[in-house]
Amino acid sequence: MAEMKNIRNFCIIAHIDHGKSTLADRLLQTTNTISEREMQAQVLDDMDLEREKGITIKSHAIQINYPYKKTTAPNAVESGEYILNLIDTPGHVDFSYEVSRALASCEGALLLVDATQGIQAQTISNLYLAIDNDLEIIPVINKIDMDGAMIPEVKDQIIDLIGCKEEDILLASGKSGIGIEGILEAICERIPAPQGDPNAPLQALIFDSVFNSFRGIIIYYRIFNGSIKKGDKVKFFSTDMTYEADEVGILKLGMEKKDSVHCGDVGYIITGIKNAKEVKVGDTLTTVANPTQQRIDGFEDVKPMVFAGIFPVDTDKFEELRDCMEKLQLNDASLTFELETSQALGFGFRCGFLGLLHMEIIQERLEREFNQTVITTVPNVSFIAYTNKGEKIDVHNPSTLPDPTRTDRIEEPFIKAQIITKPDYIGNIMTLCISKRGMLIHQGYLTPSRVELTFEMPLTEIVFDFYDKLKSQTRGYASFDYSPIGFRESDIVRMDILLNGEKVDALSALIHRSRSHEFGRKLCEKLKELLTRQQFQIAIQAAIGAKVIARENISAMRKDVTAKCYGGDISRKRKLLEKQKEGKKRMRQIGNVEIPQEAFLAVLKLDD
Repeated sequence: MAEMKNIRNFCIIAHIDHGKSTLADRLLQTTNTISEREMQAQVLDDMDLEREKGITIKSHAIQINYPYKKTTAPNAVESGEYILNLIDTPGHVDFSYEVSRALASCEGALLLVDATQGIQAQTISNLYLAIDNDLEIIPVINKIDMDGAMIPEVKDQIIDLIGCKEEDILLASGKSGIGIEGILEAICERIPAPQGDPNAPLQALIFDSVFNSFRGIIIYYRIFNGSIKKGDKVKFFSTDMTYEADEVGILKLGMEKKDSVHCGDVGYIITGIKNAKEVKVGDTLTTVANPTQQRIDGFEDVKPMVFAGIFPVDTDKFEELRDCMEKLQLNDASLTFELETSQALGFGFRCGFLGLLHMEIIQERLEREFNQTVITTVPNVSFIAYTNKGEKIDVHNPSTLPDPTRTDRIEEPFIKAQIITKPDYIGNIMTLCISKRGMLIHQGYLTPSRVELTFEMPLTEIVFDFYDKLKSQTRGYASFDYSPIGFRESDIVRMDILLNGEKVDALSALIHRSRSHEFGRKLCEKLKELLTRQQFQIAIQAAIGAKVIARENISAMRKDVTAKCYGGDISRKRKLLEKQKEGKKRMRQIGNVEIPQEAFLAVLKLDD
């Protein structure tokens, strides 16, 4: 058993693409935590999706053993074997909940800044998260061996941001392994050892869990007080359910069995739980024999930003989809869902996501990991509607918006958007944000070549394609981060799509009145391209209440019923054409228009 003073728990935080996973690879390689045979790029990113997209989606914990030799540094510690628990975190704004969970389990963080790009918006927001958790920050400039590295400028930016001394900043390259020893020494010297009482009742924070079809649910935790042994009876604070610890251990590249896991450590426990509802991330784990009286705080519930319906393509698969959603929620606690029914799509779920990328990843994971083919409806944010009687209604779904005659006002969520870019692109960004109903609040130069713009904008406007447009308008030289600032009154209407007078509830959207005509026209044009022609005419209409604001027609396929008439009287042909006309009229009354999956996705890509 390692003494607590020799344990260090830390995570790596940075903006997207600043080299977190590569640096983690080098730390594991330098300390021989993994063999050359097991080594591959992004070794901690074990999901196919993470490798394909080159992003980290899940936080990953791994234990490193490091033989530290005392240095001449003023804060040097005793030589010896140190246990470093590393938690690699995502950088994308949609996965900031993963970052907050990792920070709750650590005492320190490596703040990674790319030498070629400098400090970006997400660096700042993740840094503030770390400071709120009272973590010791070790600033590291990464990619120093690249041609475009601006080491002195980036040093100045870091000093301005966190007020450290120049000698506190470490220089490294995750790719070529420069400065890795220095980082390992700094972790031992600067990050405090975990505080806690090994003899107190067990108090462990659950920061992640994963479903294994053979073993049940595997729970990852960090112990703040006490210890846990194999065979202990344990219970969860929020559900009060008790279980037996069949297996406990620590996390190396795989799971390594131990007889006991002690105070300050990060480990796993298998209790044979099969039901996903019994495990809640952020809960406190304790023993039945000597329970703790206090739960661990500092873990807020997730607030979804974007809502969309997920429905099985085959309605018989609904129960199967529910099981898959519960298993996925175990591994991604930021996913929330509730039951929903749609006239067009049957039974499904209304899901809450942290952003569009998060939604795309969830849909991909359902298809890959659980073999589920699903239909996703138009995403929207949540609004608050106030009725004439003063009732307050949370609207996550266009169908729950009360009738306009009963509605007093509707409020939509606003965000504070922070954009850091080069001065050349200020005009483009202003045009983009103002077209999205944004207001400029603040503009300031961080350095002569970097400017920070702060806007207040409706969340609805950034949900779809704002990030992509921002990147293309600035050739990739802009970083973006946002935080919610509450609800404000707005002129929001519900736009319905009608096919031959029938509402397609899955295509309804809540939208600002000023953009509804343009959006309705585009959507009707898109549907005209996507829907297959029938034997009868199809009218596609966009309507707000009873008022139709756009219309397109798909003409009927014509079968030549007069082909068999050669010569003879015109009245025979006319009789056949009249009969066909009657048949088409009847068909139209009972005809069913199939809507392909692409139609729902097309709504998202209307501006392309």
